[in-house]
Amino acid sequence: MSANTKQFKSIGDDLWKSRNEKINAELFTLTYGALVIQLIQDYEDYSEVNKQLEKMGYNIGTRLIEDFLARSNMGRCSDFKEVGEVIAKVGFKAFLNISPTVTHNPAPQATNATAGASAAGGLAASVGSSFNLILDENPLAEFVELPDEALEGGLWFSNVYCGVLRGALEMVQMQVEATFVSDVLRGDETTEIRVKLVKYLEEEVPVGDD
Repeated sequence: MSANTKQFKSIGDDLWKSRNEKINAELFTLTYGALVIQLIQDYEDYSEVNKQLEKMGYNIGTRLIEDFLARSNMGRCSDFKEVGEVIAKVGFKAFLNISPTVTHNPAPQATNATAGASAAGGLAASVGSSFNLILDENPLAEFVELPDEALEGGLWFSNVYCGVLRGALEMVQMQVEATFVSDVLRGDETTEIRVKLVKYLEEEVPVGDD
């Protein structure tokens, strides 16, 4: 375990311990489950339910990031690999008391057009790279068993995670694609989310400001 990884793990542990407003895990799971059931009844289309869960997560993520940055005092990450480590060791730990395993996937071979950015290093050179988060524990899925209809319809029960990740990272100038790769609720061996960096966003000046 690298020094940075140990540091991130320590920060995540401290944030969870210092969190006063912890919600009962069973209540959290049942409340989320009731939300998913309501969406299924409202839309009667599992692909649309996936979209709505992602959209809800996005809205949560855009707000959660402010609390996370304020409480963790984390600075800007040096590259997308470090982003993955911070999310797994600090973010998930601080809010859900879990620490997913993170694996990193390098960006595709750089083209001539991106060679300059790659040489410069940092986040610009990370475009196209990704990391996978493997959730050994998933608080949202405790006590959950999906019916065959939901499995056949393609429901990603915990798709809210993907939205949270997309929303939070967008607020710190990273456009990402976050998608489920597998889910034990669907009979897979692991529950795994892939997060891919699409591009680094420029900070926008608010309207009316120079």
